[in-house]
Amino acid sequence: MGQDVEAREFTGEDRARYRAKVRRNLDVLAAMLGEQDFSVPDPHVGIEIEFNLVDAAGDPALRNSETLDAIATDDFQTELGQFNVEINVPPSPVAGRGLAEMADRMTADLNAAQDKAQGVGTGLTMIGILPTLGPEHLTREAISANPRYHLLSDQILTARGEDIHIVINGVERLRTTIDTIIAEAACTSTQLHLQVEPDDFAPTWNAAQAIAGVQIAVGANSPFFLGKRLWHETRIALFEQATDTRTAELKAQGVRPRVWFGERWVTSVFDLFEENSRYFPALLPIVDEEDPVAEVEAGRVPVLPELRLHNGTIWRWNRPIYDVVDGKPHLRVENRLLPAGPTVKDTVANAALFYGLVTALTEQERPVWSQLPFKTAEQGFHEAAIAGIEADAFWPGVGTVPVRELVLTHLLPLAHVGLERRGVDRAVIDEYLQIIERRCVTGRNGSTWMIDQFDRLHARGADVQDSMRALTRRYVDHMHTGEPVHSWPVE
Repeated sequence: MGQDVEAREFTGEDRARYRAKVRRNLDVLAAMLGEQDFSVPDPHVGIEIEFNLVDAAGDPALRNSETLDAIATDDFQTELGQFNVEINVPPSPVAGRGLAEMADRMTADLNAAQDKAQGVGTGLTMIGILPTLGPEHLTREAISANPRYHLLSDQILTARGEDIHIVINGVERLRTTIDTIIAEAACTSTQLHLQVEPDDFAPTWNAAQAIAGVQIAVGANSPFFLGKRLWHETRIALFEQATDTRTAELKAQGVRPRVWFGERWVTSVFDLFEENSRYFPALLPIVDEEDPVAEVEAGRVPVLPELRLHNGTIWRWNRPIYDVVDGKPHLRVENRLLPAGPTVKDTVANAALFYGLVTALTEQERPVWSQLPFKTAEQGFHEAAIAGIEADAFWPGVGTVPVRELVLTHLLPLAHVGLERRGVDRAVIDEYLQIIERRCVTGRNGSTWMIDQFDRLHARGADVQDSMRALTRRYVDHMHTGEPVHSWPVE
């Protein structure tokens, strides 16, 4: 969930003051990176998961306010759409049984929330895009009541000067126009956080970029949108277009998109924050009273609110995070590209693959990103979103091979080594990486299961809408068993 803001209008003076304050924040951050203690004696990881709300028929339930009131815990929070909620799993060490304990906590929280949500006629679903979403759910009235979301939608539409055009060419072709950013709410994700020290940030971010295509391929869970079969991970194309502030003319001029893979490997976290300031105008130019220079001179750690708010309106697939925790400055890589679900076990398996791989890759003598053109990594990311687990991928020293082969032969052993180096128990490593292995052996992830299940239902004579509803109900039932998706039957 983003930072809360109040509804308001902005002037040219607001924007000028905000730009100056972001740059002042940036100068202070540059000095802090060389002078402040960002050390991480006990690295923590965290997970955020966005959920869709459904009713008994499998249709979207636009009742997140009533659902959150029923759940009544701060772990669950609002999201952009009234059919969304989000859970924030408290950060914890990854060593030992940390990942298994996070899975236990998520399962307990999900089960408790589901029981309470059913009391108001809703259910929680971990899925990249809900198959039953229709045009009637993508209206301004479907945006959550939090003023931040309406304000952000208005600012993006104002920056564009026209409605948002969604065009996705997949197995079928989708063309639609929407007059808000509500289509972003269709894209429910898993966000993985990894705390790092300044010297470790750039290699960790570069490693995360290098494996982004692999993550998407094995974790794809979003094949349908508005009744059409599109990409295996349609979220990528949809999110990139749903928050795009550029007109066709600005795209032709090469103006950078706010949902961004990036354009180069980096040498410091500063590179990314500096790009934010240089390339992207403010969407929410709200100036805080904090004077970051005065805070540092007084021996305090500045919050840098303008820098953080600006960063929150630039949706990199791997985002830099600056925060202050217990009075100490703190850096994280936020991996934002994975879809939600299909289950808690699948989610933690995806996390294990990510944490293990970035750890192993950052410790290699010759980094993979020194051998991999950045454009090749970006292209592989989008190709994996289109083809999913059957995609091909280029890897230095290996060449272009099927993703399933690359993962089984080369990357799973690396992830195993990385998790061992982080002190993860062997049994935990085996349990969660085996889930990734079985996906690759069977060719079954969330997207392939949904495609096969829909085809089976549709072949029996059900129309598209009824097939999508039946698919969603079956998905929810399997999700709540907790068994990973590679073991789900097609019925």
